[in-house]
Amino acid sequence: MTRLKDRIVGLIGAVGPIPVSEYMALCLFDPEDGYYTTREPFGAAGDFITAPEISQMFGELVAVWLYQAWQSTGRPLPATFAEIGPGRGTLMKDMLRTWSRLDPAFAGGAFFAMIETSPRLTEVQKETLAGHGAALTWHQSIDTLPRQPIFIVGNELFDAVPIRQFVYVGAGWRERMVGLDDADNLHFFAGAGSVDPALLPANAADAPQGAIVEVAPARAALMSAIAERIAGNGGAGLFIDYGHLEPGIGDTLQALRRHDHEDVLANPGEADLTAHVDFAALAASARAHGLEVELTTQGAFLLGMGLLERAGALGSKAADSARQAISDAVERLAGPDQMGDLFKVMKILPEAKTG
Repeated sequence: MTRLKDRIVGLIGAVGPIPVSEYMALCLFDPEDGYYTTREPFGAAGDFITAPEISQMFGELVAVWLYQAWQSTGRPLPATFAEIGPGRGTLMKDMLRTWSRLDPAFAGGAFFAMIETSPRLTEVQKETLAGHGAALTWHQSIDTLPRQPIFIVGNELFDAVPIRQFVYVGAGWRERMVGLDDADNLHFFAGAGSVDPALLPANAADAPQGAIVEVAPARAALMSAIAERIAGNGGAGLFIDYGHLEPGIGDTLQALRRHDHEDVLANPGEADLTAHVDFAALAASARAHGLEVELTTQGAFLLGMGLLERAGALGSKAADSARQAISDAVERLAGPDQMGDLFKVMKILPEAKTG
C-alpha cells in the first residue's frame, strides 16, 4: 500500500466516502505524496510522453501560431507569452529558440512566464531553460501575471484538472464516490444524495442504468479565469489535450503508470490520473467572455501549420536513421490512429479573429 493510499483509507474511515474529484485532487496534488508534487512523470523514464518530448517540431509550430496571433492583434508590447502546466519546460525551450530565430527584437522585448504549481517541476523547468537569456518568471497562477496582453499555451493541462462523476442508479443520478468495501479496500460507490439535473448533459435523461457522466467545474473555472484575462487585456490562447468535441456519456477516468494503464484505485500518488476533456464545455466558458473559439484536431492543426514542410526541411540534412525518426514523429503527432485525432486543439482569439 502506498503512503497516500494508507492516508486516504484513514480519511475515508473517519469521514466516509469522498467524491471522485477529491480523490483525484489528493492523488495528483497532495503536498506530501501527490503525483505531481513528488515525481517527474515525463519522458521514457517516467510514465508518459507528451508531444513536446516527441519532437521539436511540435514546439516550433506552436511558437509560430502564438507569434502569428501576436501579429494579428497588432504586435502589442509589452506582452506576456506564457505556458501553463509546463511539464519539464521542453515546450517553452523549443518556443524560445524559435522566437529568437523568427524575430530577435520581439524575443528580447516580450515577457515569458511559466505557470506551475509544483515546486519540484519548477526546479526541473529552471534546469531545462537555464542559459536561454529570456526574461522568464514563474507563477503559481495567472493572477500574478502582469496586466498586459497575454498569449498563453496549455498542452495536456486540463486532463489533469479534477472532475466530478455521476452515476445513474435506481431512478436517478448520484455522485460517484470513493469509499471502502468490507475488506477496507478502496471501492467506487454511488453517493446518497440526488444530483441537480442542471449539472447533467442534455442526453442524460436517456442514459441506461450504471451510466456515468463527467462534469468538470474546476476546468470551467480555470478556463473562465484565462478567458477573462484575454478579454480584459488582449491576447490569445492555444490549448491542446485529449478529449471530445461534443459532450457525451461514459467513464474516461484512467490511471497511467510506466506507460501502461492500471486500476484507478490501485496506487494513489504513484500513477497519473486523467480524464478526457470536454472541449465543448471549455469553449462555452471562453465564449461567455466574448471571445472567438475555434476547435480542431491536433493532426489538422499541425498539418495546417506546416508540419510536413518542417519535417522535410529537418530531414533534408539528416542521415537515414534521423529521417526515419522524423517521419515516425510526424505519424505519432498527426496520424489519425495516434495523437492526430484523439488530441484536440482549441484556439482562442478576441474580436472574431481566427487563425
